[in-house]
Amino acid sequence: MTTLTASAPSLDLPKNCTFDPDDWHILARQWYAVALIRDVDKEGVVGATLLDERLVVYKVDNEIVVANELCTHRGVPLTLGSNRDCKGVRCPYHGLQFGKGGKCIKVSAHPDNGIPGKLHLKSYPVVLRYGLVWTCLRPGEDGAMTDVPFMPHWDDAGFQQINCPAFDIAGFAGRQVEGFLDVAHFAFIHTETFADPDNAFVPSYETRPTAVGFEAEYYSTVGNYPHSKQAETPKDFLWLRHFRAHLPFTAHLTVHFPEGGRLSILNAASPVSARKTRLFVPIARNFDTDRPVQEVYDFNRKVFEEDATMVEQQKPENLPLDPRLEAHIPADRSSITYRKGLREMGLSQFFVA
Repeated sequence: MTTLTASAPSLDLPKNCTFDPDDWHILARQWYAVALIRDVDKEGVVGATLLDERLVVYKVDNEIVVANELCTHRGVPLTLGSNRDCKGVRCPYHGLQFGKGGKCIKVSAHPDNGIPGKLHLKSYPVVLRYGLVWTCLRPGEDGAMTDVPFMPHWDDAGFQQINCPAFDIAGFAGRQVEGFLDVAHFAFIHTETFADPDNAFVPSYETRPTAVGFEAEYYSTVGNYPHSKQAETPKDFLWLRHFRAHLPFTAHLTVHFPEGGRLSILNAASPVSARKTRLFVPIARNFDTDRPVQEVYDFNRKVFEEDATMVEQQKPENLPLDPRLEAHIPADRSSITYRKGLREMGLSQFFVA
């Protein structure tokens, strides 16, 4: 008689991981945004989940730390802890304090004893850029990215820097990014914000490979002003949209406005799990810089909500990388290139959740 035993879960994967193990290791080599710097500055301690890994983000002096969320002593989430009156984060259960690099710096019950290494938190590298906290879960593995995605114009003179509040989507990051790159849905999804329901035409365009993905440019008569400002567009103006994809889940769009205006939008999709995405969107612009920032928040949230309505309904939930599994039209050139790039990264032909 043969006894069947369940295979042991990989100790290197998060508990209840929703990704295929091989896919998870490929994705974990990349950089992702996990928090707004302003939120960490204000709260001192914030929580995040990346690729099913629960994290705590906290501040020590002028340093921001990203580490595993659970206290090493008795497994209490440090996101329930406090940054008040201590350098780092204090566990609410037994008062253990964690400082720079996730190191345990105080055990209140035994203040004079040495602190064993097993009490230290596992921490991750941090880069602060575009108003966001970026991290990488597996920076030492082969093929790990060496830097965060590039955002044009963020540091350019004359450009206003705006960081919209994070936006949660009940859908897969790959579907969200593909939607951001899509140029054929405006007339059907964004008619309440900026698009013309009678102008669905997509001109022919090409994609060009880059070291981190691809880019594409296309001209269109579809404006990018909110409906309330459409009258400001000069007659016969052609809108240039320049997309840059940084695989796997970041993309950038520069929109060329009239009179030299530029709108730079970074779409940083952070995969909370295979079924949930937290979207971070830094924006830089060199026009309307005297307008209230809340207008930008409100307008972009409406656009995000329009997109999310579709992303959250798509089936299959995750992105099929085998081109034979879905039909395509010429306007899908960016989508086809995006999926091809994900396949070339070694990701499975069909993302399994």
